[in-house]
Amino acid sequence: MRNALGSVDTVLLLGGRSEIGLAIVERLVRRGARRVVLAARDASAPSKDGGTAVPAEDLERLGAEVHVLDFDAARPETHAALIEEAAAKVGDLDVVIPAFGVLGSQAIYDADPVAAARDVAVNFGGHVSIGLAAARRLREQGHGTLVVLSSVAGVRVRKANFVYGSAKAGLDGFAQGLADALHGSGARVVVVRPGFVIGRMTRGMTPAPMSVTAAEVADAVVEALDTRKVTVWVPARLRLAFAVMRLLPRPLWRRLPR
Repeated sequence: MRNALGSVDTVLLLGGRSEIGLAIVERLVRRGARRVVLAARDASAPSKDGGTAVPAEDLERLGAEVHVLDFDAARPETHAALIEEAAAKVGDLDVVIPAFGVLGSQAIYDADPVAAARDVAVNFGGHVSIGLAAARRLREQGHGTLVVLSSVAGVRVRKANFVYGSAKAGLDGFAQGLADALHGSGARVVVVRPGFVIGRMTRGMTPAPMSVTAAEVADAVVEALDTRKVTVWVPARLRLAFAVMRLLPRPLWRRLPR
């Protein structure tokens, strides 16, 4: 439940090493959140992309009580229990942030359809499973927000990354449908559509126009939580850009630079 000042009190981050996710949580802790659950695969081990163990100590120094749980997005049979375990640690969940995913190479997917299917199972299926489990908990509570990190890559899928983009398109549709299903329950969904995010996940890639940082995405999410926005474009001008891009004839769309 939000505290006496109306601030978020409890946060669950699924993907406890995510740059965007941690940036959101840090801002919420600085604004008054006091109980945090960081859930990640092999939570006590260094991450495979060069990061560190889940950084509980950073949040504890800011005054938060932090619990670390193991979470595997590829094992949907464990997701409902994970949500309940998190609630057992901190009570009602004010904000739930699934912030996990795989940004694979389209060239690799073309050569290895099994790898494509495996990553789509995480990028879409994992979010469906944990999202439904979280929504059930929030509905039972009668309050709480699920923050779904979608992407402009799913608004109109490009040939350069169509496997990843199609998973994001599915996730975006799922989030919108879930938001409608939760309407009137007290719980809600915020759909976040960033552009290219500069960070560990995109290291070595050429930033696209209107690129953003994890900090900018986090600022937009926190603002949405304050203002009760339901859809967030980061940066905001991408909304207008994609209103035009949606109307481009497919022959022109296929010719866009990779």
